Amino acid sequence: MNYPQHYDRLVRLMGELGTEIPNTLQAFQGLHKAAVAPNALSTKHKELVALGIAIAVRCDGCIAYHIHDALKAGATREEIVETLGVAVLMGGGPAVVYACEAMEALVQFEELK
Repeated sequence: MNYPQHYDRLVRLMGELGTEIPNTLQAFQGLHKAAVAPNALSTKHKELVALGIAIAVRCDGCIAYHIHDALKAGATREEIVETLGVAVLMGGGPAVVYACEAMEALVQFEELK
């Protein structure tokens, strides 16, 4: 899978979905904005938490989004890779597979820099 392309596709599809169910998507976007706003935890740390959860729940699109957003928030490769390790701890064998997918996404997004 090409994760940067997958990310762009999801952004487009969410925009299209937003035209069909604008109130729901606006509410979700507001929730997202509030949830990742810096407070006791920085946006970067919140994106790393979201990435770990994305791996544990096995969501390809979430992996694309949260790798992208973690990098945008200033996360380093080392911080992202360490997050993958925690996700494996919490998710077991299936999380190993999705951690591998997340590594592929990380490499692909890094190549865009």
